[in-house]
Formats: sequence, structure tokens, C-alpha cells
Amino acid sequence: MSQTPSDLKYARSHEWVKPLADGTVEIGISDHAQSALGDLVFVEVPAAGRTLAKGEACAVVESVKAASDVYSPLSGTVTESNAELANAPELINQDPYGAGWMLRMKPADSAELDALLSAADYEAAVQADGA
Repeated sequence: MSQTPSDLKYARSHEWVKPLADGTVEIGISDHAQSALGDLVFVEVPAAGRTLAKGEACAVVESVKAASDVYSPLSGTVTESNAELANAPELINQDPYGAGWMLRMKPADSAELDALLSAADYEAAVQADGA
């Protein structure tokens, strides 16, 4: 079974969100998602300053198996992208909830954060999807 830290929020599309002390959030893909994709060989993340709508495709992860869009779990403005991923996409495979973070964002609406799934609800959704 994949790791699903209980202190994070999750989207059904397999992104995780971690609220940070300064009011921004950190976003990446779940352990389940990186495991399903396999070894990542390319990652494209959005540039700082880009405004994203909830559900908008905002990044791309490519593995030896497939390429997949990453969707923004919240509306807001990107404040920072993880530049390390350009040269080391495997960080997502090695540490999806740490060094493998993809972007940081200033959320536009805190109610969207509250609407995301808890770890238990995300795990239940993954099981229901048969993954």
C-alpha cells in the first residue's frame, strides 16, 4: 500500500496539498500516483507568477510508461516551482511528499482547501477506483 500522510489534503486526481506557515501551500503528486507512473524521466512545472484555476492542467510528469498531466487542486497563483525536478525528476519517485514537491501556491480561496479529501477519504477513493 502507498504512503498517505495524514497531515496532508488530497485531490481525487492524485495531487497532495500541504498548508505552509506563511499561508501558501505546497503541492505534489501522491505516492500512489508516482508508483502507478513508474520511473519518472521528465517533469515540467509551472512558472512562478502563473495563475491557476482549480482543476486546470498545470504540470506534466513523464515516465518510461506514459505522460500524465498534473491538475491544480486549488485556484491561486504559483509562488515557486521546484527547479530541482528539471534535472532530477526521480525525486518525485524517491520522496513524493518531501524533495519531490512540484510547486508552491498562494491559494485564492481557502474554502477550496477545506473541500479536499482527508488521507482516509483519499485512500478510500483509490480503493474504490480499483487502483
